[in-house]
Amino acid sequence: MDKIDRHILEVLQKEARLSTAELAERIGLSPSPCARRLKRLEDEGYIENYQANVNKTKAGIAMSFFVEVSLNSHQEDSIATFEKALSDMDEVINGHVVSGSYDYLLEVVSPNLDGYERFTRKLHKLASVKDIHTHLSVRKVINKTTLPIFV
Repeated sequence: MDKIDRHILEVLQKEARLSTAELAERIGLSPSPCARRLKRLEDEGYIENYQANVNKTKAGIAMSFFVEVSLNSHQEDSIATFEKALSDMDEVINGHVVSGSYDYLLEVVSPNLDGYERFTRKLHKLASVKDIHTHLSVRKVINKTTLPIFV
């Protein structure tokens, strides 16, 4: 990973729809070496996929919540069942195992409070869930869609 590779990643995070020729022009390479570098970054897993950032409001998402979840069992099969259930819940857009007073921190979206209530009912039905605490996001103050490149 050199300076040019980092530049490629920075540019693609902002404009993933660039053609290889356009990308090459932006970073100051000819198209063939740029294409080889791009392919290598994909093959080595630096670039996982290409996606569109969808406007939440236009998609009918009016509310975001951060949900702290504590489990009553930390057995491997119980954790696997819980995490599989989370992955099947469309409302959960991010989930993290965390240290501290709870086990998971989830980012959950909903069109309204009724939708969130339906989600919490599904969550409480999971046998391994001991307790949940919810924080309503009032306003997003930072919306970074790019990652810093530290390598």
